[in-house]
Amino acid sequence: MAVENQELRKAGLKVTLPRVKILQILESSEQHHMSAEDVYKSLMEAGEDVGLATVYRVLTQFEGAGLVVRHNFDGGHSVFELARGDHHDHMVCTDTGRVIEFHNEEIERLQDAIAEEHGYEIVGHSLVLYVKPKE
Repeated sequence: MAVENQELRKAGLKVTLPRVKILQILESSEQHHMSAEDVYKSLMEAGEDVGLATVYRVLTQFEGAGLVVRHNFDGGHSVFELARGDHHDHMVCTDTGRVIEFHNEEIERLQDAIAEEHGYEIVGHSLVLYVKPKE
């Protein structure tokens, strides 16, 4: 729990039990992209008494503090992933909703070149490919 406490303090957040528990869930989950409902369900399964409204509030605070990144993939609901400092893009399976992370230097170079052609430089971007299994 000491590591989570340090992360929260470093992000400028007061250390509270719900924040620590939610951060632990995000760090220990095999699932890298979790909705607030996923986090809530994991807390319930672990016997933790944290309400859904608290989960939403804490995730929003984590986002503001730079601890998590919120994604709004098609389907209308937000998912959160820990901000690990590495850039990657996403593929979302339209059949299963599975999110696949990837990084491709060629795609990154092409995006930079396209921005440059138009007189811009990229300061940030989000690339999401919606895919389905080949038949």
